[in-house]
Amino acid sequence: MRKTLLLSFFALLCINCTSQTKIDPAKIEIVRDSFGVPHIFAKTDAEVAYGLAWAGAEDDFKSLQEVILPAKNLMASVQGKKGAAGDYAFALFRCREITEEKWNTLTPAFLKLIDGYLQGLNDYAKKHPEEVIHKKIFPVTPKEYISSSVFALTIFNGADQALFRIFNNKEWEVPELNKKGSNSAAISSSKTTSGEAFLLINAHQPNTGPQSFYEAHLCSEEGLNITGGLLAGGPCILHGANENLGWAHTVNYCDRLDEFQLEMNPDNPLQYKFDGQWVDLEVKTIKLKIKGIPINVKRKVYWSKYGATMKNEQGFFSMRLGANMKIGVLDQWYQMNKAKNFTEFYAALSRQELSMFNIMYADRYDTIFYINNALMPVRDASSNYNWKKTVPGNTSKTLWTSFRPEPTLPQYINPKSGFLFNTNHSSFLATADADNLKPSSFAKTDGWEEYHLNRSVRFLELFPQDEKLSYLKFKQIKFDKQLPDVLQYPYKLDSMLLLSETEYPALAGLITTFRNWDKRGDADNKGAAIFLLTYEHLKKQLQGQPPRAITKAEAVETFTHVQNYMQTNFGKTDLTLGDIQKLVRGDKEWPLGGLSDQLSPQWTEPIANGKLKSIGGDGLIMFVRFSKEGLPKIETINMYGASAKPGNKHFDNQVEMYLKQQTKTMTLDKAAVYKNAERVYHPQ
Repeated sequence: MRKTLLLSFFALLCINCTSQTKIDPAKIEIVRDSFGVPHIFAKTDAEVAYGLAWAGAEDDFKSLQEVILPAKNLMASVQGKKGAAGDYAFALFRCREITEEKWNTLTPAFLKLIDGYLQGLNDYAKKHPEEVIHKKIFPVTPKEYISSSVFALTIFNGADQALFRIFNNKEWEVPELNKKGSNSAAISSSKTTSGEAFLLINAHQPNTGPQSFYEAHLCSEEGLNITGGLLAGGPCILHGANENLGWAHTVNYCDRLDEFQLEMNPDNPLQYKFDGQWVDLEVKTIKLKIKGIPINVKRKVYWSKYGATMKNEQGFFSMRLGANMKIGVLDQWYQMNKAKNFTEFYAALSRQELSMFNIMYADRYDTIFYINNALMPVRDASSNYNWKKTVPGNTSKTLWTSFRPEPTLPQYINPKSGFLFNTNHSSFLATADADNLKPSSFAKTDGWEEYHLNRSVRFLELFPQDEKLSYLKFKQIKFDKQLPDVLQYPYKLDSMLLLSETEYPALAGLITTFRNWDKRGDADNKGAAIFLLTYEHLKKQLQGQPPRAITKAEAVETFTHVQNYMQTNFGKTDLTLGDIQKLVRGDKEWPLGGLSDQLSPQWTEPIANGKLKSIGGDGLIMFVRFSKEGLPKIETINMYGASAKPGNKHFDNQVEMYLKQQTKTMTLDKAAVYKNAERVYHPQ
């Protein structure tokens, strides 16, 4: 009897432990195709995850390490003062504490997956110590890894912006729309000329670093066979396509985060009023080891009933959001990877561990679906609180404790129109007018987006609603560099087009070129060059101001700035967009088309001699076609290449194809992958 109890006890321990069977790398094969994209094959999902970690480390080990730094309290140690804010925020939002509290909510299958992934990552670090950026990073434990994912999603949900506002004593500002964005679309087979369902996957992320997309194909004997994109540290695909279905993510901007001003006790600076009672703030002192500073820097972090709390000159402010209340986002993505049909996919979504992102879906069974997904707080709608501003933090009326169930969020399944799309715009403008949801059907307190963007308007201009869509046209829509007839930027540029050359003869050349601009963003376009510099200038000058038309005086000042900029840096004003805007990879540069909020966009930062280089834009693009028979047809392209290591032949070998709007063929067919392999090896 005693032996039986002991065996049961140890069995229970094994269920809850995170250490799994030691993985043999010889059982894993990494197959690199001619573009360097890794295809990982193994018997189990955990072994595939090991291979993914290894391949990812081979291509960009630095980014993988940077993801782990906050969980190790090492951002400041590696990145200096810039990283100190990350270490502070990780502690402030209690990412490690929530991980400990919710650990048992993770599924056993997922725990095996991350154990395999971390074995691969830790083994790579052991064998390549010269690439490790700080000696205290490795080994990485499962709880450190999961707490890093909690932190990443908390920041993605806008916590960094809230921190900045509170730290700098700023009010909520008008968000700058149109700078960045993503594209997605799902087209029913009844709407296409080929009788296939189409899916566009095109998240616009930074071009490099931990937030850039990495392309991979994962295949096990446990039902995993999927290709797509993931961010650094992802143990599975974050969006892509498996044998039966696929999905795309775009960032959504509904109101998922609230700020509260606490009412403090005049007789006790660490007490706040809540429902008529004084309550103690929780206070913790953390130590930050900042690179270049010989002593540890101590900072206090606060916590109220509302959540993470900061102090500024105006008092104490708390932040509350769902992203740091759950830990299973990667577990949910893993289940989405393995879903075989829409029922299984929606069941994964219904776990509500993923706190944000629009989700666009298509499958081989001709289901198309779109949801504006969020951990949306159930707020008190009976009050007059403006939830987009700071609200009082002294009453249970503002302390929401639950989220709207998944079926109550804005969503569509198989609309009569046969198409769905999202470009970060309103989910109430997602398809044909007759099929669109009505904003009045949803609570105003949720702050759902209700606006069009240039990309959404242009998509509808191009999309043939009254006829079937060809695959060629589908691709042309994605790569389009034309702005819509009526621009949707927050700051209206009409006055730029109304200036008279005779009234301002010194600016006549620019005024004429800009007035004749066809609103295209091709690299050889001269009007686009003026627009790029105009946009960047006005963005700085008008930051934080409500949307409005620029004045005549501002138009003159802007043209003057553009002329001076061109003359100073290039010695002439007769410039094309590609003269100024560059795609830069290592020591190479190419003229680059694309403007902010075009379907094929770029956003930039200055480099030498007045040039601007793309730091974000298309990234990884995927076109997927589903038919009822056979595997999906998949084409992709990456702005750069599979490897982030200079000198690797896959560092920039997709650049020319991207510039020519060409794609490469990807496949889920294991035999085809091996047949066309450039290299096959074990991760050791």
